[in-house]
Parts: sequence; structure tokens; C-alpha cells
Amino acid sequence: MSDYEGLVALVTGGASGIGAATVRLLSARGARVAVLDRSAGDPAFATLSIPCDVTDSASVTAAVARVADELGGVDVVVNNAGIGAQGDVAANDDHEWHRVLDVNVVGIARVTRAALPQLRRSTHAAVVCTASVVSIVGVPNRALYSASKGAVLALTLAMAADHVGEGIRVNAVLPGTADTPWVERLLDAADDPEVARVQLRDRQPIGRLVSADEVAHAIAYLGSPLSGSTTGTALTVDGGMTGLRLPH
Repeated sequence: MSDYEGLVALVTGGASGIGAATVRLLSARGARVAVLDRSAGDPAFATLSIPCDVTDSASVTAAVARVADELGGVDVVVNNAGIGAQGDVAANDDHEWHRVLDVNVVGIARVTRAALPQLRRSTHAAVVCTASVVSIVGVPNRALYSASKGAVLALTLAMAADHVGEGIRVNAVLPGTADTPWVERLLDAADDPEVARVQLRDRQPIGRLVSADEVAHAIAYLGSPLSGSTTGTALTVDGGMTGLRLPH
């Protein structure tokens, strides 16, 4: 497909996992892609890789300005940068609550705010935010993470309403448990990694983890000019976790 031909996309958290898979896919479909990440992106796929900390407004503003200057604008913003957290509501102190919300929620606001002037100039403007299935489903020991991703979904809908009149589409993808480096670190830290892996796998009706490439394809769909009538949508890529109830 070449639906992204001539477009400039920026992907936060694009150096690994879902972000890296998205960079590869958008590039293959014709986009010039800028990676904004605290770590270096893969130069084999990204047109531009910029060190960026989404918790720092000056860093974000400078990075987005550089993308627009060097690549000629910004058409698609993929707000993918995020961090995880474990435990019930009592498990994380105030500092950790502020840290996770700063990255996962305020980071999206910083990046989208900085990109708005460029998006307003685009004829194919789109924003895609990576939320999570835990935005809409309660799972154990994810209180802080769920709160942050629920806020991502709410922010997505609010931005979609605010900017639909300007021709800017805003959508969210809601992955289930994906096979990413963060999940691998989570499993490595478990008392019994294999048991933990089975538990994560079995709560998804398809019987396996979601792949990063599958989430990337959903992101590419939402960001594509071919999806010009899709805005304010939350697309689940969760192996049936939210919609299916199978007998045991």
C-alpha cells in the first residue's frame, strides 16, 4: 500500500515495541517518519530520529519544530510513548502516580499541542493515541496504569471533538496484552515467569499475546487518509478480551 505517500508522520516512543513496528509500517506505506524517543530510533526505517523526552515541554517543542523544518510539516501524530505500572491503588506512592500520568497523559497533550499548528495546515491531519484495553476493562493490579490509559481515551475523545471542525481526526487504539519489551520485563520480574506468561496469554480468547505488528496495522488504519470518516473511535486489538465470553 502507498496510502501514506507524501505524508510526514511522527511517532513518539518509536524506538521499540509497538512504536518501532509502527515506524516500519508507515515507512513501508510511503510516509517519511520521524521517531521521537529518549532512545535512538532505527535509521533503517526512520527518516529522522530525534531524542525527545515527552515530560519536558521544551524538548517536545524543539523536536516537533525540527520535524516540521526538516521534513516539511507534520500530517500524522502517533502518540505512543508510555510507561507501565503494577499494583492496586495502594501500591504506588504519589511520586509514581505523578510520573506515570506525566508520561502517559500529559505527554500526549504536550506533543499534540506542539504539533497542532502543523496539523492545521495538513489536508490529511490525523492523531492516533495508544491507550489500552484496560481503559475500558478492569483487570487486577493495574490501578495506576488503568487510570492513565483511561485518561488517554478520554483525552482522545475530547481532542476529536475539539478539532473535527479543523479537519483533524483523533482516534485511539486499545491493545490487549502485547508481546513487547515492557511485557517481557514484567514477566522477567515475576516469581514464576512461565506461569505469569500463561496467565497473560489465557485471558485473551485467541490464546496468545497480541503482536506489536498487529497493533501497528491498527494504528496505520486510523492514521491513513483512507480512513477519512473515522474520528473519535477507540479500536480494540485485544484478542477478543473485551467482547468475548467463552465457556471454560
